[in-house]
Amino acid sequence: MNRKSFLQSIGFIAGSAFISLKSDAYSTLRRGQEISGRVTDETGGVANVVISDGYSVVSTDTKGRYKISPDEKANHLFMSTPSGYEFKTNAHIARQYELLGVRNQYDFKLNRLKKDDNKHHFIIWADPQVRTKDDVRQMMETSVPDTIEQIRALGPGALVHGITVGDIAWDYLEFFEDYNKAVSQMGIPFFQALGNHDMDYRQGGDETSDKTFKEVFGPTYYSFNRGKVHYVILDDVRYLGTERDYDGYITEAQLTWLEKDLKFVPKENLVIVNLHIPVHNSVKNNAELYKVLQGFKNVHIMSGHTHFNVNKITDGIYEHNHGAVCGAWWAGNICSDGTPRGYGVYHVDGTRLEWFYKPTGLPKEHQISLYLDNLTNQKRLLANIWNWDPEWKIEYSVDGKAMGTLEQQTGSDPEAIRLNGLGKPAKGRAFTKPTQTDHLFMAHLAPDVKVIKVTATDRFGNRFSKQISS
Repeated sequence: MNRKSFLQSIGFIAGSAFISLKSDAYSTLRRGQEISGRVTDETGGVANVVISDGYSVVSTDTKGRYKISPDEKANHLFMSTPSGYEFKTNAHIARQYELLGVRNQYDFKLNRLKKDDNKHHFIIWADPQVRTKDDVRQMMETSVPDTIEQIRALGPGALVHGITVGDIAWDYLEFFEDYNKAVSQMGIPFFQALGNHDMDYRQGGDETSDKTFKEVFGPTYYSFNRGKVHYVILDDVRYLGTERDYDGYITEAQLTWLEKDLKFVPKENLVIVNLHIPVHNSVKNNAELYKVLQGFKNVHIMSGHTHFNVNKITDGIYEHNHGAVCGAWWAGNICSDGTPRGYGVYHVDGTRLEWFYKPTGLPKEHQISLYLDNLTNQKRLLANIWNWDPEWKIEYSVDGKAMGTLEQQTGSDPEAIRLNGLGKPAKGRAFTKPTQTDHLFMAHLAPDVKVIKVTATDRFGNRFSKQISS
């Protein structure tokens, strides 16, 4: 499918209005003129609503009015949806922006939520990364119904939104259409971050590599609010001008915008930064991002990209590097570190955040994989606890006797090794090379042990147990 027919085709998404923008829309942009408008709800103008073109950041006055002079590079004007209001969507894809064009006035209409949003939930999808129709089939038959079931489990009337932290497709951007259909079925507002496989190649440099993404999903960086949480979407994939050549980098324009954006956020609020490439070890200018976030005591970063699960705390900032929705690229049912295919589920209560990793097709209580090997004159137990962080407590018992804590080690998940060793199946893809991970825990046991039980207690006091018999 060529790009023009793809953009025409995505107008039909679950019977909704056209969600894409015309591919030639940017040619109509008018520069050098002041833009004004008004933000209103059912009672009139709404004050203190943040409006931005991605460069300047302003807020509305007491009557909901704003004025802004757009930068010559700006494509969109977006509203940072304030707390207490519904997210504006089209077929559940977030649409809190306007494409800058021939007009010099843009108004935004808000609808009040019917309940307090200080308590709410959000779901993080990382790397659905569909490349073939078989990938799409797996996504629609496994990940989508599992997410729908999880949304229902959060309770009737629960406020829930989703964020996909990149690699929506795998280079073939016509599969954005299938992702949009998946979002429509899940039935909650979804926001999107750009991944390295969501870019246009062979169209110049970094400044043009996001053309199709913008036409379908809007700006690549922006913010919104719910309750006492400020959410930020960033683009940390820098295209280097050669196909599939990129690095992790947050542009100076984004960092400058973010610094301005955060001036409108109370320091005591929870800040959630969402992007694709993990910041802690793969974004070249991560120190600059951490500097902008200084002063906020409660910051979490949501990332993907790696297809394994890691929790990393850097200078008080907690980064959740999520296992992939597609696992190891839709081969097998796990990621390269043994983490099941799945997604993150987060609960917000004021500024308090709790979470768990939901394995696709398995109960949320499934948080441990156990392996038992027979060695010379002993047995070896290996536990993979994929959402582990330093606050977790990992204990075990042998034949009913408590044995204390397990020893942490770095290595590869045995099931990932097994799947990789099978080679390429008759249908589908070969499982990728297993990843080294440090969320493995080991004990050596006497050869006559019968039953081993492992109990993992997370930082919130939730206990997960699993046992294995020899």
